[in-house]
Amino acid sequence: MEARKSVSYVLLKPVTAYMDNDVLILDQTTMTRDATRMLQRYKRDDIVVTDENKKPIGIVTDEDILSKVSDVNEYAEATYLKDIMSSPLITIEENATLQDALHIMRDNKIRKLPVIAKKEQVIGIILQVTIANVIRNATAIQPRLLSPPVKAIFGNLGFVLQFAGVLLFVPAILATVLNDTLTATGIYLTTVLLLVTGFFLNSYGEKSGLNLRDASILVFLSLFILSLFGTIPYLYVSTYTAGSEIELFANSFFSSAAGFTTVGISLYDKPEELPQSFTFYRSFTQLVGGMSFIYLVMTAFYPETKLQAMRGFISGKTLHMRELFGTITIIFTLYIVIVALLLYLFGERNIIDNFSLAMSTLATGGFLPNSTILQNLVWEEHIILMGAMILGALPFTFHYAFVRKKFMSPKLGKEVLVYFGVLGIAIVLFTWSSGLEPLFGAFYSVSASTTAGLQLEPLNTLNETSQTILIVLMFIGGCGFSTAGGIKIYRFFHLKNFKKIIKKGTRKTLTSENKKEIVTTIIILISFPLISAITALHLSEVSNADFADAFFDASGVITTGGLSANVITIDTDPATKIALSFLMIIGRLEIIAIVYIFVRKLT
Repeated sequence: MEARKSVSYVLLKPVTAYMDNDVLILDQTTMTRDATRMLQRYKRDDIVVTDENKKPIGIVTDEDILSKVSDVNEYAEATYLKDIMSSPLITIEENATLQDALHIMRDNKIRKLPVIAKKEQVIGIILQVTIANVIRNATAIQPRLLSPPVKAIFGNLGFVLQFAGVLLFVPAILATVLNDTLTATGIYLTTVLLLVTGFFLNSYGEKSGLNLRDASILVFLSLFILSLFGTIPYLYVSTYTAGSEIELFANSFFSSAAGFTTVGISLYDKPEELPQSFTFYRSFTQLVGGMSFIYLVMTAFYPETKLQAMRGFISGKTLHMRELFGTITIIFTLYIVIVALLLYLFGERNIIDNFSLAMSTLATGGFLPNSTILQNLVWEEHIILMGAMILGALPFTFHYAFVRKKFMSPKLGKEVLVYFGVLGIAIVLFTWSSGLEPLFGAFYSVSASTTAGLQLEPLNTLNETSQTILIVLMFIGGCGFSTAGGIKIYRFFHLKNFKKIIKKGTRKTLTSENKKEIVTTIIILISFPLISAITALHLSEVSNADFADAFFDASGVITTGGLSANVITIDTDPATKIALSFLMIIGRLEIIAIVYIFVRKLT
């Protein structure tokens, strides 16, 4: 078992870790005679051939020269590399794994692959014999205290915690500037804990690729630890009514989880009674949680065959992660600044509250800096907030495409178009059924479909039809790889192949990946309403609330939608609040990650 885990571990490492960096690259017009001398001089076996634009187009091996040039002395004088090269050239990208390399070699019956970086530059070559030696060495590894997969989880988890710890310096510094001592102390303690824990995990771990199951464990642990450490500022700045230590922890853990998972259900009826730096911290945790989750998914799941299990829409060339993260972070920072300034311009509110609301909206979170900030909004402010919520529900690659257009794909466009189509129909139906003014009908519909959870008042006054529309919108959710929750639009695309599964004679036309996508979608489609119904039964029992209202709140938890009919309150018992906190994490994981952990067949 240990040897199997070790082999699985090394196969998920990038090809750049084992490639040969010395590659002989020559132009296609190079004469075979000269190329042969170069091979002997540099003691190489292969030549990567390029065209006039330095683009790799073929490969020539020493065997090619011997087999294709029948008389070396005569024909080598008049033969060029382009005459004997193997073309088209089959390559592999730099962030692909050894497992990917083996699959390409097997499918194309070759034993070596040039490794390509950005702009199609050859940076190395990976050999089949090298991979074989890596596997052989992995099987010979002696049992150790930490298995390679565990070390990989620790290494990636340490990186995530340190990343979050550095980001949390922003609200800590703001609290210091505003002289909010308790808030600053709590946030600094959280920051130090995250940094120290991250450093400790990094020292024992190794940042490398993970399979689906291990990646799911990583994402769960990350959100759990962030939520757990994030309770510290709540414990310091608690304004809850006097109660037991268990009640205090349950309230704090619930609020922290609602922040980092971007659920946004709040136990504070009047957040304006909190220090202003603390309301900023609450909104900031939603931004950290939303961005960190996307980073986690893309880095942790990326080695698993080009993100096939969770991408849904990315196509074309491989994304370069560092470039992607940097670009998206800058874009979202600009979004926050623009939204905050526009709110300030039209509403003339406190600028810190505007930034808090902007972060919470763009992260599709839903925390409010004060209980009246959404009241008496002018129509321009409604439009600004709806636009911000929609931006948060669009794929991260949609924003990335503003500066990197080559990553836009037809499938990405289709997902966005379907999302807007669903939203448009829902706005009409909800406005008609609720009797609200069109602007408010649109606002609530957008809030539900983006799972942002912004609301003016408890929604238990809505009729059942209107509540049902909002619940369906929360279940559907936003687009893939966004901060929005729910099932996600792109997963519904997988159902187009469902008929092939149940119809005999057509199953063979589906790949194993198609079948996995369909099964995954069906599991999610069943799980969201089922978990909501079970949770609603419990909530209605412990709170004596109507089942419909309880189901509305339960749906808001599991979808990270956050809309509430005021069933979950400060008076909810501690055990239920802790259980709901874990449901928020499970909902943020879109449920399927928990399934991956326990159902090995899917991974």
